[in-house]
Amino acid sequence: MATLHYLPPVKPSAIALGTIFSHTASLAILAPVFGDTYNRAQAANTKEEFFKSKESANAAAAWGSSLVGSAIQSYGVGALINATGTLSYKGSAYLGSLIFMATAAPSFISQVFTEKRPMDTVAVGALSRVFETVGLSLFLTWWGTRTNPFD
Repeated sequence: MATLHYLPPVKPSAIALGTIFSHTASLAILAPVFGDTYNRAQAANTKEEFFKSKESANAAAAWGSSLVGSAIQSYGVGALINATGTLSYKGSAYLGSLIFMATAAPSFISQVFTEKRPMDTVAVGALSRVFETVGLSLFLTWWGTRTNPFD
């Protein structure tokens, strides 16, 4: 039977605040989706008509999956901070940079050289991912992630 004691413990408040931090950063990318949905809600005749629409279902799914993804990412970054013993902001910035390079950099290289996307679009996505990785690791280091800091 699998046990969970192999997973590093992370302070629950760090996960909650990291989720809010990361979710806010990812909402910067999803803002156009919610802006269009808000405009459609204002144009709908009734609230019931809007809530039955496909746009509201898509917006709710995007928001929910972003929230869950932010929580998982916050736990993962907190667990890495704990597992590596990172205590300084410099170490945290390095750790966040490594996470960024491992998770986001390959897609940005592909967007620039293979897909030939506009640089402003790629730059906005890169900036958001830097906030989600480096910013999150710095924020969690500031808040603290260890359940028992004397261990």
